[in-house]
Amino acid sequence: MQPSAVTNTTNLTASPSQFYSWNNYHCAYAVHQPTNTTPEGIPLLLIHPIGVGLSRQFWQRFCREWYNTGQRNSIYNPDLLGCGESDMPHLAYTPSDWAEQLQYFLQTVVQKPVIVVVQGALLPVAIELVQKESNLIAGLVLSGPPAWGLMTNKSSEWQQKLLWNLLDSPFGSAFYRYARTPKFLRSFSTRQLFTSENSVDAEWLNTLLVGAENPASRHAVFSFLAGFWRQDYTSFIASIQQPTLAVVGETASSISEKSKQETPDERLTHYLACLPQGRGIKINGRNVLPYESTAEFVAAIATFINEVF
Repeated sequence: MQPSAVTNTTNLTASPSQFYSWNNYHCAYAVHQPTNTTPEGIPLLLIHPIGVGLSRQFWQRFCREWYNTGQRNSIYNPDLLGCGESDMPHLAYTPSDWAEQLQYFLQTVVQKPVIVVVQGALLPVAIELVQKESNLIAGLVLSGPPAWGLMTNKSSEWQQKLLWNLLDSPFGSAFYRYARTPKFLRSFSTRQLFTSENSVDAEWLNTLLVGAENPASRHAVFSFLAGFWRQDYTSFIASIQQPTLAVVGETASSISEKSKQETPDERLTHYLACLPQGRGIKINGRNVLPYESTAEFVAAIATFINEVF
């Protein structure tokens, strides 16, 4: 994979890919800073989603827009293990695994408090990270958090293991080869992620195609599909003392049949009722707000940070 592609703007300085070792694995990240000015404020730590071809490159548009609007916070943008330019060991990954990776990253690379910006169903990773390293987290932004039922109902371990074993097989390998095709990626993005088919553009599809070239990237995707992240996080969410902003799309949907009836307003209400210092906002878009509704998403976060920090 090519080094970080967050370029093409006069207001952004992106370092080339950098690496650190964690548990003997090679892990990649990039640091972004405003051009021709000194970074200011609390840095952001971005947690990308897991899916076919997804990695830290998911945040390209967000980083460009962040600095184009005059924001000056440094941005730390890591590749989770199994994704992007990080090593891709054959493992069944759990949110705790990725949280431990990010905990080490905060302790050894960043070495200062951050505002965590987490996309979608990787929210359990952010929750686990808060439990492990609360002192280095100043606040959180939840981008398109999952339906409340998905975050509060634990799926059975036997189902998780059954799904993992089914996917971690020749059948799964064949499925992943199909899932890497432009036809599948366009169809899935239209059905599950974006409000409009017109938003599923060439930049999005090309990023996914490049990110999925290495077949070993399937292990992280299969871990997500197996549902190892499906736990009851109610008490953990209620214990988060940091200021937290939940950003939900006007047309937000759910991957769960049981949660399809939940409206965006209901989703926000559930999260804000549980978060001790929560606030929420709805913006245009569906489930990938940093990409589909970049300007509105950046404006919402910037307002939150300016008001709270």
